[in-house]
Amino acid sequence: QVQLVESGGGLVQAGGSLRLSCAASGGTFSNYAMAWFRQALGKEREFVASVNGAGVNTYYANSVKGRFTISRDNAKNTVYLQMNSLKPEDTAVYYCAAGFGAYVGSARHGYERWGQGTQVTVSS
Repeated sequence: QVQLVESGGGLVQAGGSLRLSCAASGGTFSNYAMAWFRQALGKEREFVASVNGAGVNTYYANSVKGRFTISRDNAKNTVYLQMNSLKPEDTAVYYCAAGFGAYVGSARHGYERWGQGTQVTVSS
C-alpha cells in the first residue's frame, strides 16, 4: 500500500505563492491517480485538484482554477501543488490522496490512501 507524506505548507501573505509536495512510497506510483483536498477549520474536506497516473489529465475545483497547478514526477514518486495568487480563503490543511486506478474525480471515496496533511495559512 502506498504511503504519503506532504510538505511545503506554511504562512504566506495574500497574493503570494507556495508549492506543496507529496512523496509516495510503498507502491507503483504511476498506477495511482493523485489528488489534493483541503479542509478549513469547521468545514468539510473539499476537492482541490487531481491528476491521472500518467500526469496527462488534470482537474481543478472552480475556486482554484487558473491559480493552482497540479503536477507529478513519476520518477521521483512525487506529486506537487503549485499555488499562486493565494487568498485568505485558501487557508486550510491540505491533504494528498492516492487512488488506485483511473478515477480522478472529486469524491473523497475515490481515493484510498491519505497523507497526514500540511497547514497552509494565508494572511490578509
